[in-house]
Amino acid sequence: MSTQHGTPHDSRRNRGLFRTKTVEQSIRDTEEPEHALKKSLSALDLTVFGVGVVIGTGIFVLTGKIAKEQAGPAVALSFVVAGVVCALAALCYAEFASTVPVAGSAYTFSYASLGELPAWIIGWDLILELALGCAVVAVGWSGYVRSLLDSAGLHLPAALSGTHEGRFGFDLLAFLLVLLLTAILVFGMKLSSRVTAVVVGIKVTVVLLVIVAGAFFINGANYTPFIPPSETGEASSGLGAPLSQLMFGLAPATFGTMGIFAAAAVVFFAFIGFDIVATAAEETRNPQRDVPRGILGSLAICTLLYVAVSIVVTGMQKYSKLSTDAPLADAFKDLGHPFFAGVISFGAAVGLTSVSMILLLGQSRVFFAMSRDGLLPRAFSRSHPRFGTPYRSTIALGAVVAVVAGFTSIDELAELVNIGTLFAFVVVAVGVILLRRSRPDLPRSFRTPLVPLVPVLSVAASVWLMLNLPAETWVRFAIWMVLGFVIYFLYGRSHSRLGLRNRQPAKE
Repeated sequence: MSTQHGTPHDSRRNRGLFRTKTVEQSIRDTEEPEHALKKSLSALDLTVFGVGVVIGTGIFVLTGKIAKEQAGPAVALSFVVAGVVCALAALCYAEFASTVPVAGSAYTFSYASLGELPAWIIGWDLILELALGCAVVAVGWSGYVRSLLDSAGLHLPAALSGTHEGRFGFDLLAFLLVLLLTAILVFGMKLSSRVTAVVVGIKVTVVLLVIVAGAFFINGANYTPFIPPSETGEASSGLGAPLSQLMFGLAPATFGTMGIFAAAAVVFFAFIGFDIVATAAEETRNPQRDVPRGILGSLAICTLLYVAVSIVVTGMQKYSKLSTDAPLADAFKDLGHPFFAGVISFGAAVGLTSVSMILLLGQSRVFFAMSRDGLLPRAFSRSHPRFGTPYRSTIALGAVVAVVAGFTSIDELAELVNIGTLFAFVVVAVGVILLRRSRPDLPRSFRTPLVPLVPVLSVAASVWLMLNLPAETWVRFAIWMVLGFVIYFLYGRSHSRLGLRNRQPAKE
């Protein structure tokens, strides 16, 4: 009945760049034996994945850095604002992931609502976002591990310690980490979820230990003033300036009420990753119920932990005296407790392991979904006969990311991850509105409240945060998008399975 209801709409848009793939067809494609993924995940597994990818080194570094430079003790409010922005996007993701429980996240959602070309664009965007994110995190993990090894008197040769300060090198630890995580992902989602559960357990224990221990050293006087007086920040110039400054002449604000919102644009990036939960919808036993729980549950847990850590660090030490490199660890050192500084470094190193693995997982699922639709070579959409994982796409992408991590320095890559994520948020929010109008008949076990208000607010908030990114990030993003257009028109458009089906109406 529902299929017939969608037919008039489909017949109008079944050709051209904006041809849409029905939700029913997306679900049928997941049932092909050679291209099916094993369903083994629960709501708890998804929540652990979400916490595992969101809680990284940022909780130990970003909280103090932003408190000192932009918001003071009110950084806790900045985390709340950022959490609300993410919650708007999370509500949209939850509806889509429960309605279209198919691998690929925003790519799959776009294919069902916006059409093939927008879906390709967002899929291409996600591949860049997740690949660079995994590489950047692996390099950061390598730095923590080298620091711990140095403390133990073990030193890696400079040539195998990565590229630093103009000196070329190969980051052996980052390279090996990505290869190890790739192997774990190939051997099955249940193994991946067990490894992640152990790592996340250690990571959250360290965070809670820091919160409880730090609470004993809080000095109430450090919270005064809670919102420091407003200051006008120094305007950047050229492509290094935020796009909002170049377009509207808005000088960056620090402290005061505007400082809270400016800081929210920065700390927002500490939340990136909860959308990865949606990429695992196809491998979830009861996606209609468990995916929304996993997305919203992990976001709620991470927001509480971020707010608690920010309250502790600004209470332990006056915000103006916090260090910017390792504020939480240095605050414990200044108070005569170096043991906790070591615990924080250990927690950060362990935590980044799960972040890398889940980013790699998300990327391979997006690549797998695009390959299954024919927009990328179909060979990459074969699932392993025993483990039920997309082993070909996982191995291929793991090898590429391992090499990138081995030869990459962190510097500007992180901002490309940010703009890619925000772009995905915008597409998903718009997609919720369009699918509500084109397919009101679809069964939705989770419905985004107050549509179209919530999706519109999500789009506005995401665009505002994107405008706060440097113009050079937009330029790099545009170059990647142009490359994507070229590949789509040279390969994807002519090999699209949806396009091939539409050219054979007699068989439909």
